[in-house]
Amino acid sequence: MVERLLLAASGGVGIILYALWCTVGHYLKRSPLDNLPGPAPAFLISGQDGQLPPRQSENFWNNLARTYGPVSRFYGQFGRRMLVIHDPKALYTVLVEDQEFFTKNFAPSNEMMVLLGPGLASTGGTQHKKQRKLLNPVFSLSHLRDLSRIFYDVANKAQKAIGSRISADGAAGIMDVNGWMARTTLEILGQAGLGYSFDDFVEDETDEYGKSVKLFLVAFSSVPLFSPIVAGLSHYMSDTHMRRFLSIFPSKELRGLIQISGTIWRRSREIVEEKKDALHKGGDAMLQEVGEGKDIMSICLKANMAASDKEKLSEEELIAQMSTFIVAGMDTTSNALSRILHLLAQNPAVQNKLRAELVEARGVSDGEADIPYDDLMKLPYLDAVCRETLRVFAPVALSARTAAKDSVVPLTSSVRGRDGKNVHEVIVPRGTIVIVHYQASNTNPAVWGEDADEWKPERWLAPLPGSVEEARIPGMYSNLMTFAAGSRSCIGFKFSELEMKVVLAVLLPKFSFELTDKQITWNSSAITFPTMGEESSKPEMLLKVAAL
Repeated sequence: MVERLLLAASGGVGIILYALWCTVGHYLKRSPLDNLPGPAPAFLISGQDGQLPPRQSENFWNNLARTYGPVSRFYGQFGRRMLVIHDPKALYTVLVEDQEFFTKNFAPSNEMMVLLGPGLASTGGTQHKKQRKLLNPVFSLSHLRDLSRIFYDVANKAQKAIGSRISADGAAGIMDVNGWMARTTLEILGQAGLGYSFDDFVEDETDEYGKSVKLFLVAFSSVPLFSPIVAGLSHYMSDTHMRRFLSIFPSKELRGLIQISGTIWRRSREIVEEKKDALHKGGDAMLQEVGEGKDIMSICLKANMAASDKEKLSEEELIAQMSTFIVAGMDTTSNALSRILHLLAQNPAVQNKLRAELVEARGVSDGEADIPYDDLMKLPYLDAVCRETLRVFAPVALSARTAAKDSVVPLTSSVRGRDGKNVHEVIVPRGTIVIVHYQASNTNPAVWGEDADEWKPERWLAPLPGSVEEARIPGMYSNLMTFAAGSRSCIGFKFSELEMKVVLAVLLPKFSFELTDKQITWNSSAITFPTMGEESSKPEMLLKVAAL
């Protein structure tokens, strides 16, 4: 008991000292960012963060981009000045050219390190490069081609399960399509990523591990100050002590988040141990496993065993990779799929055109044949629908970097400073948080034209405007920033793209999707998610689903 009280007291003192330092430091100093366009300072403690509607903050950020342009200044908590960018040259500088000076991890530790361990989302520097080097081969096109059978197997099981829950006479039933997309993508990630099955699609719930993965980002978003708290405490506590302290903190939401992360970590460790045992036993044992040894976890374990001592990852790192991969991959892809189906329900002509392409590609009247990987990836309208959705509705709208040293960020086009002079480059003081606005880059009218905010799949069936190529967007996917850029870009973006295309190829020939009379609201969070109306906080998207 005494140890707990001392731990809680030391943590409380650390938070107070950190908050006082931030408040005094940022309000006493002037900054080169003061000359940039941006909204006026807001409330002392919360800053303009306090003005953000918790679940509709995307509207605030989009308005900020439209009002103040590709580079602006924003006041965060404790009056901390932040730089907000979607200028192409600035994006390239921060995410690619000088990425080692714009880090995700400026404090000794960070929220993902505490919750999921030392995985790709939480590490930096040499450790991050070593991890990415080991993981890159398992996300190659050749390996994804081998995994496509697993994707189809899961998607076909999901299709049959959905079909069993609606009428076979053509009458539409109302279903939580977002829930089904979450179950489907989680099972694909489980089988292809971990060689583990979360869901047989017979019951209406997954196991404890699956439930924890589904709840993780919702729980994380319910503790908005978690990241700055961890950053502050990491100057005084190890990750182990911090988890113990946070697990007894008088906040139900915080304790719930720590409990969920603990379950994910424990089950990931158990799965890694099972995989290692199967590898030691040899071929027959691997064939008995889900994924038959072709899953990403099995491949990584084999590669790690063969690596030199210098290149090997620790067991803690391997567990963290899997936890990070499952958590980061599920909601992004499932919500992207939900967004596509919502848009298709709103645009029946597009839905019918896409369905016709998919049915023709199957080449059989009953629509039972799976489209081969290479043919699937070449389907023009399917590709256009996916690209346009990821352009206009990026699942992750923005991210943050912190300047590790005083830096200079050049701009593609000058902006007018508050002193009336044109600004061609921005001096970024050490410690400045840079908000990288992916969505604003994807819908920048100067790049994509005046209809940049409109969802038009047909734009990808014709040559893109010359301004798109001229802008030199540094993103790794289709001149978009949806999957970021540089060495910290999304390593699994091809995996996610294949997931979306396989699921759509299986479901659309079998079902039609229509709107109900209830409003669907898309909410801002770590990842955008749908609810039925603005009052609900439950991730859900009800559509009329009819068998064809």
